[in-house]
Amino acid sequence: AHSAEMMAMNSTFGADASFNAGMPNASMQGGYGRPAARMPTSQVEHPKEQRFSPYENNGGTCLALAGADFCIVAADSRLSAGYSILSRTTTKVGQLTSKCCIASSGCNADQVTLHKLLKFKLQMYQHQHGKELATPGIGQMLATTLYGRRFFPYYTFNVVGGLDENGEGCVFSYDAIGCFERLKYTVSGTGQALIEPLLDNLVDYKNTDKKPTVARSLEETLELIKDIFASAGERDIYTGDFVDIHIITKDGTRYEQFALKKD
Repeated sequence: AHSAEMMAMNSTFGADASFNAGMPNASMQGGYGRPAARMPTSQVEHPKEQRFSPYENNGGTCLALAGADFCIVAADSRLSAGYSILSRTTTKVGQLTSKCCIASSGCNADQVTLHKLLKFKLQMYQHQHGKELATPGIGQMLATTLYGRRFFPYYTFNVVGGLDENGEGCVFSYDAIGCFERLKYTVSGTGQALIEPLLDNLVDYKNTDKKPTVARSLEETLELIKDIFASAGERDIYTGDFVDIHIITKDGTRYEQFALKKD
C-alpha cells in the first residue's frame, strides 16, 4: 500500500514530491548543503495615484468702484505662476460695451475664454435688438453664464462695473458659480484682503462717525484707487507692474495706465 501511494505521488507531482514527502522544505530552509532560495518578487508595480488639476490661480487684483455718475474698473497686469512672473503686461480688464467693463482674477485661461464668450453674446444681442445691453442686464447674463458651468466652473472671480439706465454708477460682485450682488465697490483676487478694509473705511466710512457731507469727485476717486493699488503692490507679490484703469462716464470709457513696482 505504501509503495502504491508513493507511485501515485510520483506520477502526479514528480519524483521530488515523494522524496520530500513528510520532510521540511529543503529549498526554504537551505538544507542538503544548499543556500536558502529567495522567494521570487512580484514583477507587478504598486498602483500609483496620478493627479492633474485643470486650474491654476495666476494671481492679481481687480477692483470696481461706483460714483454718482461714473464708475472705475481697475486691475493690475502681472501674470504669475507660483513664485514666477510669466508676464508683466497681461490685462485682466475687458471692455464689454461703451458703458460697461469686466475685470477677472484667477485662472488666466478661463478669464480669456469667459471674456470672449461674453463679447460674443453681447454682439449677438446688439445684432438682434439694435442697441447695447445695459450694465444690469450684463450683470445678470454673467451670473447665468457662470451658473451654467457650475459643475466645471470657470475659475475666475469677476467684478463688473459701469453705468445703469439712469446714468448712475453700478458694480456687481461674483463668486465662481454666479452668485452676485450689486454693491458700491468690490475687490477680487490675491489683494482682496489688503484692499477691502481700506475701501470699507475710506469709501463706505464704516465704524467711523466722521462722514463727509460731499462725495468724492471722479479725480479724487481715481487718485484714491492709485494709492490703494500702490499700497497693495508693496505687500502682495502677485500684484504689481501696472494698473489698467478704465474710467466710465456718460461720455464713454477712458483708459489710463498707472505704473507699480516691478519687483
